[in-house]
Amino acid sequence: MQPGPISLEQACAKLTELWSPRIVGRVNDQYIKVAKIQGEFPWHAHEREDEMFLVLRGRLRIGREAADGGPVFVGPGEFFVVPRGIRHNTAAEEETWIVLIETVTTAHAGGEKTDRARTLEEQLRPL
Repeated sequence: MQPGPISLEQACAKLTELWSPRIVGRVNDQYIKVAKIQGEFPWHAHEREDEMFLVLRGRLRIGREAADGGPVFVGPGEFFVVPRGIRHNTAAEEETWIVLIETVTTAHAGGEKTDRARTLEEQLRPL
């Protein structure tokens, strides 16, 4: 049971590593994660799960192939859902704070081998 409200801003403020999401909540079969990002994350896809990105601070670029609509830019207070199966990557020129809502089965980086991918155990570590 959750002891009280969770501030997404305060949770992000506690993060010390870029590209290392942490799970701060769960709704049914969805994890709520926070992350700080800057730079570029590798291209990947999630074959069975959609992925939602909500920006708290900064500006997020979600890259998609031209056939899938091309890149999308997401600012503070905005969100975007990448449908399952769509190859995408994420990037931010400045430090950007994001919230991810993902099915509990979603593999970070879609299972791609990259030094930026984090295991579920790493994402479950306390802030």
